[in-house]
Amino acid sequence: MNVLEIKVGEPVTAGLARFGEALDAAMGGLAVEPYFGVGFKNMAQFGEVFTPKRWELVESLKAAGPLTIYALAKRLGRHYRNVHKDVTALMEWLVVEKDASGKVFVPWDEIDVRCPLLSRVA
Repeated sequence: MNVLEIKVGEPVTAGLARFGEALDAAMGGLAVEPYFGVGFKNMAQFGEVFTPKRWELVESLKAAGPLTIYALAKRLGRHYRNVHKDVTALMEWLVVEKDASGKVFVPWDEIDVRCPLLSRVA
């Protein structure tokens, strides 16, 4: 199963540690399981990228399969320009990809969003 992991508020050091472990394993000749993930500094940044309209776009595109942006805009009942802008943003964050024929698609079976709650210091 292809899973995109989205982590909100994860320290940069955690991502670097994950990379270091994978590099050590690869240099040692061990098989390394692919990891696909993106991170956001905070929920505000996450919310700027993943608006309700963009979540709707992702769900609709996954259900439909590869589509041109024009066909996707028609399916969503939205203006082409706005859908194009949203697809471009989602491509930058690895959520949507474009195939050789120019159609866009969601390559993931699951998107796992994690946002740890900060504990209060007494």
